[in-house]
Amino acid sequence: MATDGAPALSGSSRHLAVARRPARPDRPVRVSHLDDSLARSETQLSASKTKRESSAARPEARWMLLIHQIPPTPAYLRVKIGRHLARIGAVAIKNSVYALPYDDETQEDFQWVLREVVKGGGDASIVEARFIEGLSDMQVIELFQTEREADFRHLAGQARAVAAAFPHRGVVPDDRRADLARQVARLRQRATELATIDFFGAPGREVVDGLLSGMEARMRPVEGTEPAKASLAREQYQGRTWVTRTGIKVDRMASAWLIRKFIDPEARFKFVPAKGYRPEEGELRFDMFESEFTHEGELCTFEVLVQRFGLTDPALRAIAEIVHDIDVKDAKYGREEAPGIGQLVAGIAAAHADDEQRLARGAALFDDLYAVHGATRH
Repeated sequence: MATDGAPALSGSSRHLAVARRPARPDRPVRVSHLDDSLARSETQLSASKTKRESSAARPEARWMLLIHQIPPTPAYLRVKIGRHLARIGAVAIKNSVYALPYDDETQEDFQWVLREVVKGGGDASIVEARFIEGLSDMQVIELFQTEREADFRHLAGQARAVAAAFPHRGVVPDDRRADLARQVARLRQRATELATIDFFGAPGREVVDGLLSGMEARMRPVEGTEPAKASLAREQYQGRTWVTRTGIKVDRMASAWLIRKFIDPEARFKFVPAKGYRPEEGELRFDMFESEFTHEGELCTFEVLVQRFGLTDPALRAIAEIVHDIDVKDAKYGREEAPGIGQLVAGIAAAHADDEQRLARGAALFDDLYAVHGATRH
């Protein structure tokens, strides 16, 4: 209703008129509602900024996932896809969901599988992923290690079967050399294929490499075996950095204990990824691929260190046999202590993810084991 000759205003216009009304000099303007509004806006802007910064700081995807649906027919398609996934090293984390570590090469591997699925009338997607709840990264890594360890153990069994065909001593006869060479070459090719998809340094690779290297040495002309290596001078190996791969277990725990107790008391240890590490000057690697001290023939790394440094303590020989039976799993020495010590080492690994902690606990274990076997000599 109009008053004083003024026209009627709509709600929005009325509000505008009130807002523009000049304040009376004797009455202060109430601005608390503006302060509240500004404060809320600043809070929202700050929260939005924090969210953006948090998103920017969030780690990038670590995994590539292939999610597929394969039609029931033709039946061979599922087998074909399964073999392809096994060949590229993918592991199943759920039905029809497969994982690979995140990089350009694994993405390309999955793209080839996807094309096969789609060509066969199925459907598939490739996803970059991070695990937030449920499965952890470590659990997924353990899936990869379990798969590759089984592959390496199987290959080691095949290598031992071929090694059994070699003469116990001397040169390989000419009439058997070509056939054995073909078998060893086939095993080496398979070992190379497995190494390519061993993304996280699974146990067992060193065992295979040692067995194959031993047979390859036997195949060399002139000498049937490599000449015995002279004992190394311990004084030339003092205060060094000794490098091995992360996730230490029995052979690396025992070897580190041996190094610090009998070879290099001031040794420093460094734990690195199984793949891609370039050693710095003066570093010594042990129990890892292409290292200065690792498996040789049937010997585990602990045995190689004992032999190469000329350590003749009978207690160390007993420990070497225990470590061999646990690590190589061939029951060569049939040590009755091996299963129990193996369980203790597995417990240390399960309870401690940190390699320094594993090293400390392992050192205490082998100190006690050494005391037991040292006492038996008196």
